[in-house]
Amino acid sequence: MPISRFAVTQPEDLPDDLRERVGAIAERSGFVPNIFLALGHRPAELRAFLDHHDALMERSGGLSKAERELVVVATSGANHCAYCVVAHGAILRIRAKDPRLSDHVAVNPWGVELPARSRAIVDMALALTREPERFGEEDLAAARAAGLSDEEIWDVGAITALFAMSNRLAHLCALVPNPEFHTLGR
Repeated sequence: MPISRFAVTQPEDLPDDLRERVGAIAERSGFVPNIFLALGHRPAELRAFLDHHDALMERSGGLSKAERELVVVATSGANHCAYCVVAHGAILRIRAKDPRLSDHVAVNPWGVELPARSRAIVDMALALTREPERFGEEDLAAARAAGLSDEEIWDVGAITALFAMSNRLAHLCALVPNPEFHTLGR
């Protein structure tokens, strides 16, 4: 079964800088995530994606790493993106130390029971994902009432936006999740 509708690149065929970055990820995880093979045929776009991803997901301050993954899973679940739900669901399970949370958020992000802060994060991500044109002061007020700072609110919005793009690329490619993701954090 092909992992993408489009050409994929093997790690050894990536430019040196990308081979090093993807290699470091593969070393930590034990495998090369298929997204990098799918985006690798357009190195400038893979480089930009990794830079944007790392700027949002690896920065210090703001949301915790588990909260960042919560945004990704809620956004990807609402967008029906199997690749991102599976891949980032695995990361959420590990970072939240909860083997069930990501499944519940991915399947029904509107109905899953969550602590107030997490609920506000998910609700904001859903508002920006499903009806962004309706997003407004009430959404911001709800996030602030749950204790989110303006920096954390920006994190939710920026991560939601990046993964809206990522979800659509995964749909375009019919990207298949790596089998390894399914068992991580369980």
